[in-house]
Amino acid sequence: MDIKKAMFERNSVRRYTDEPLSQSHVELINSEIERVNTQSGLRFSLVTNEPEAFTGKMASYGHFSGCTDYIVCIGQKHRDEDIGYFGERLVLFCQSIGVNSCWVALTYSKGKVKYTLNKGEKFYIVISLGYGIHQGRPHKNKPLEDLCGCKGEMPEWFKGAMAGALTAPTAMNQQKFYFELVDKNKVKAKALFGPYSKMDLGIVKYHFELGSDGYSFEWV
Repeated sequence: MDIKKAMFERNSVRRYTDEPLSQSHVELINSEIERVNTQSGLRFSLVTNEPEAFTGKMASYGHFSGCTDYIVCIGQKHRDEDIGYFGERLVLFCQSIGVNSCWVALTYSKGKVKYTLNKGEKFYIVISLGYGIHQGRPHKNKPLEDLCGCKGEMPEWFKGAMAGALTAPTAMNQQKFYFELVDKNKVKAKALFGPYSKMDLGIVKYHFELGSDGYSFEWV
């Protein structure tokens, strides 16, 4: 599946079948993780056949079931936005090959997650993976005027980019971001106050770029 199509079709999925990730999917995901790690300087890693992280009350509270596979997101401190941006690249890649996912901030057992930290690194978050019992449901969106602005008529490329941004998952569906077209090809994006909003901004910026269809704009 095309990545942009995956963006528009993907929804967060918390309930998975008991089918383990296929070997071919594991290999494809690990290859993409290697590319992302090389490009970003972050350290994402795939954990498979590990049921402990999604057991207990927190997972039940988050309505997770059947999750034994996940991506661990690790990087240097203060790289929240990069974790969101490159993590979402992995999320949409997984969707494009038929693997469902969900960003998971709190509703799992952090102490049971399989990871190690190098000096100067921080554990950020996990992304659950698997084959969904269902394909999830689209989230509700705030009015477009609450999320972006520009002087004069909004150009078509910016509308398309915002259509992509609206599909982005955010913590508790808070959509604490704002995009402003400050010139014909210059865009200012900022995270508003809210939990995980800096990480969310990275996720949303990746969607914005995909939605722009390669339009040549500049982040400012």
